[in-house]
Amino acid sequence: MARITQLAEVGGAFLKLGTTSFGGPVAHLGYIRAECVERRRWLDDDAYADLVALCQFLPGPTSSQVVYAIGLQRAGIGGALAASLAFLMPSALAMIGFAYGVARVADLRAAGWLHGLKLAAVAVVAQAVWAMGVKLCPDRPRRTLALLAAAILLVVPSALVQVAVLAAGAVAGIGLGRRGPRTDPEALPGRVRGHLGAALALAVFALLLLVRHVLPPARPVLVFDAFYRAGALVFGGGHVVLPLLREALVPRGWLGDDAFLAGYGAAQAVPGPLFSFAGYLGTVIHGGPDGWKGGVLCLVAIFLPSWLLIAGALPFWSVLRTRAWMQAALRGANAAVVGVLLAALYTPVITEGIHGPRDVAAALVAFGLLEVLRAPPWSVVLLCAAAGQWAP
Repeated sequence: MARITQLAEVGGAFLKLGTTSFGGPVAHLGYIRAECVERRRWLDDDAYADLVALCQFLPGPTSSQVVYAIGLQRAGIGGALAASLAFLMPSALAMIGFAYGVARVADLRAAGWLHGLKLAAVAVVAQAVWAMGVKLCPDRPRRTLALLAAAILLVVPSALVQVAVLAAGAVAGIGLGRRGPRTDPEALPGRVRGHLGAALALAVFALLLLVRHVLPPARPVLVFDAFYRAGALVFGGGHVVLPLLREALVPRGWLGDDAFLAGYGAAQAVPGPLFSFAGYLGTVIHGGPDGWKGGVLCLVAIFLPSWLLIAGALPFWSVLRTRAWMQAALRGANAAVVGVLLAALYTPVITEGIHGPRDVAAALVAFGLLEVLRAPPWSVVLLCAAAGQWAP
């Protein structure tokens, strides 16, 4: 009975956060801290900072990884799943429902609201580039890394090159120096301390990267592989997954840029993790009345890598986080992330969304609302969609 009560407590706390956490991963981390550190006192600030540092180093959605880690420490694997599913459910249901609405539109290119969502995406990604650039590229070497990464991806736009650019950024970070804060090792609180279980989770993570090579190349297998690789190889959170998913899906003809960017714009208007965008994409790709099955498949595929990595990395993190070389590698990779976002801002976001001076003005107004007036992203997205629908 006590176990059920504990799981219900964890699930209820994160369902509340999944319903109310607007504003992207950085805002999510603030909401999670307020609920789990200040209100419920499940862990202290030092332990919370350790978890955030670990999740920022690993690929995948940072806030969703923190949710999984806290659930894991609070109530074991059941708590991890309860926390993650509760946090994801509101945005996942909204995005799958939105996909059914998009499927009923005969010609997306003629939809005014769609053009408004594209303009909102311009503003949201531009704000992400600006904010992350200021924070992650404070000096000339890292700004140079970001610009080089963007230039390479604009010349050779592919998912493989993106991963190579991030790896090169990490190597460059080590070469630039190992100065940075060092932390004394402390054991993280929680239930996951066994190295055997951690090694098993990491082994499963690696084996699933080979799924398309060992199973017949049926479409569900290829779709699962595309989303699993996106979740496994993307650093920097939801915005950075945009070019990787587009490169994996659009050239194959599974959906068009119009439908892709419509879903990305709509994802800004819902609470919870931006990776719930995968639910929309999977539903559109699968199509038909049971399109939701494709949405569920893609949601599992894109979140599973981060869950496996957290389960595998937690027992080792208290030691690894003290290594100066790892902190330096993370600084270099983060600078490359800014370059990836900068390239994605130009194509496909600007090239698909901006078609004239009026669009430039609208995108600048939306950016000003986000950056200067600090308007909630969901309100800016809804405003842009409405303006696009009623614009002449």
